[in-house]
Amino acid sequence: MMLSRQGLFYLGTAAILGGVPTPGAAQDADCAGLAQLLSNEQTQVQAVAVTDINPESVEGKTLATDLPEICRVTGTTSPVEGSQIGFEVWLPADGWNGRLRMFGNGGYSSSMAFDRVSQAVAQGYAATVTDTGHQGDDPDFALGRPESIDDWGHRAVHETIKQAKAAVAGYYGRPADYSYFDGCSTGGQQAFAEAQRYPEDFDGIIAGAPGHNRTRLNAGFLWLYLSNHEAGLDDRQIVPNGKLPMVADAVFRQCKSQRAEGASGLASDPFLNDPLSCTPDIDALVCANGDGDDCLTRAEADALAAMYDGPRDPVSGERIYFGWPVGSENAGSNQEKPGWSLYWSDFGSEERPARVSFWQIWAFDDPEWSWWDIDLGRDIGRADDRIAARVNAMDADLEPFRQSGGKMIHYHGLADPVVPAAESISYWRRVQQTMGSTDDFYKLYLVPGMEHCRGGTGANSFELQSLLEAWVEDDIAPESIEAAHHAGNEPDAAVEFTRPLCAYPQKTFHDGSGPETEAASFTCRVADEPAFEDLGQAYLR
Repeated sequence: MMLSRQGLFYLGTAAILGGVPTPGAAQDADCAGLAQLLSNEQTQVQAVAVTDINPESVEGKTLATDLPEICRVTGTTSPVEGSQIGFEVWLPADGWNGRLRMFGNGGYSSSMAFDRVSQAVAQGYAATVTDTGHQGDDPDFALGRPESIDDWGHRAVHETIKQAKAAVAGYYGRPADYSYFDGCSTGGQQAFAEAQRYPEDFDGIIAGAPGHNRTRLNAGFLWLYLSNHEAGLDDRQIVPNGKLPMVADAVFRQCKSQRAEGASGLASDPFLNDPLSCTPDIDALVCANGDGDDCLTRAEADALAAMYDGPRDPVSGERIYFGWPVGSENAGSNQEKPGWSLYWSDFGSEERPARVSFWQIWAFDDPEWSWWDIDLGRDIGRADDRIAARVNAMDADLEPFRQSGGKMIHYHGLADPVVPAAESISYWRRVQQTMGSTDDFYKLYLVPGMEHCRGGTGANSFELQSLLEAWVEDDIAPESIEAAHHAGNEPDAAVEFTRPLCAYPQKTFHDGSGPETEAASFTCRVADEPAFEDLGQAYLR
């Protein structure tokens, strides 16, 4: 008899728990018994049957209103000395559908997605999350705790899903039929780390806007700050936040006029379908005389041009990271910190770059490090040497994941002001170069007009879990994905238009006759792809 990966895990779990439980035995005994079953020298667990959860007990997240009775498992595990990974597993007492889902994290935050956990449990899933091995939302959590970097980078998700699978097997008396991961941003990086490092952890993975080249992404954030300040002057930005809406409007008009609409997208679309095909003329925005609200000074134009281009080695000119994408300049609803300004300085102060502690603690172990002393061409190599292998997820050989039967849906918004979508395109292309066609297990979907993980003026609302389950469980691969735009980006508001998302390198094309607001009026096909530079092996560490 051949056992699935879940069945093999179950036998290992049964050995740990002291034998194979009869179906339902642990559940019938009581939820609290899981604590004794799962606790050992490195793992401490509590388990409580819960019928009514106070939202304040779960970080104030908005929970599903129809949340059923659950067995709530909370614990910490320390797989190596210096590591302490927190996790939770929520197990529905009745109506379990046989599946286990895990949800990813955001940024450097320890916050767990209890809102999504509760929604999944209300639908019959067992669900799990982790704090990634620390508390807080700044990279300074690693000060004096070097192992927490590895926890954040990859180990916490792996150790948590091990604990969750053991909890499922102990509570229900059998393993989960399938396990799934869903994350965006840092959650997307976690998704890639899982597929690359631990290919048997999950049957299906959803990876959104992955910040998986973390050393280079942070170099990009630093570049935004350096480009927007005169050397040594932290108290004055070159481009004020308030000019980004004007720049975004002007660039949008330029890009619409440059491209023959109809080739991909419509002239009436309030977003760019193909931002990589546009090179904005920033010089055209320079004021004829001095300065003004509707134009740029020479210094402002030069700063923005550097941001579009992205960081380069000052000596060789070699690209260090992608430039920031056309169409994302004014993304988001925060009028004080729109689009690019969200990361061109720190969240708490405009007088320092974002993620300073990443450089001071993670990259250089130097609390006195100053961003004005950096030589990006030299120092990005130093940072890569120190931590790239621990936190980046760049391996393009996904053959072990494919051989394990895993499937992955990867998506990225083309108006993302946080992680350039070119990063996802670059990774997809390298996987094709390494493995050949991946249509049998890995697909990338680009989302015109979508910002970072959500929002924007495009069709940014779509459901992926059911598509992933059909692919994993019934071998029905997704083709195009129907996406909708709701009024005000409110999920319960009226649908204003729908549009198919096409598996890259395909794009959407209007059929020339159908209603422009309906996905059925569009088809997917391969078009000429605008080229962007091959960044070379040095970039890919």
